Amino acid sequence: MLIAFNKPYGVLCQFTDRSVPPRPTLAGFGLPADVYPAGRLDFDSEGLLLLTDDGALAHRLTDPAHGQGKTYLVQVEGAVDAAAQEALRRGVMLKDGPARPATVREVPPPDWLWPRDPPIRHRLSVPDHWLEISLTEGRNRQVRRMTAAVGLPTLRLLRIAIGGHRLGDLLPGRWRRLA
Repeated sequence: MLIAFNKPYGVLCQFTDRSVPPRPTLAGFGLPADVYPAGRLDFDSEGLLLLTDDGALAHRLTDPAHGQGKTYLVQVEGAVDAAAQEALRRGVMLKDGPARPATVREVPPPDWLWPRDPPIRHRLSVPDHWLEISLTEGRNRQVRRMTAAVGLPTLRLLRIAIGGHRLGDLLPGRWRRLA
């Protein structure tokens, strides 16, 4: 079984939480029994999360050796210039080593995007822009660390695709069976 889930902001990519007080988890969304996340998406990120009951499939979806690209819409703070985009395309140096090259393009603000709660801060004196970034690896908080490395802090991060699976019109907190 393969499930596409639109993970809302502020939800853990696991079914339990031992924090006090506990944080929202996947358990609150009526997902089928015996599925587990194939990969992760940070607590403060949104978008496509695949869940499966097939360990081999989860491995194929998450192991960088299988080249399953992940595509993100990223709202960044600051002006995006050609040098920043080129650095991301070449692969920036992170504390845990160089990031693989990414596909990067500036995109208009998505007109279909739902509001986030809490809303993104807005500063009149600092512009924000949207990038579409595709990666073939998935280190912890990698997109946020990459944009920060080129002077563009991430304000909002939304995964829209994993391999050939796309978020499409799936609303936050909703899921659909893919296979």
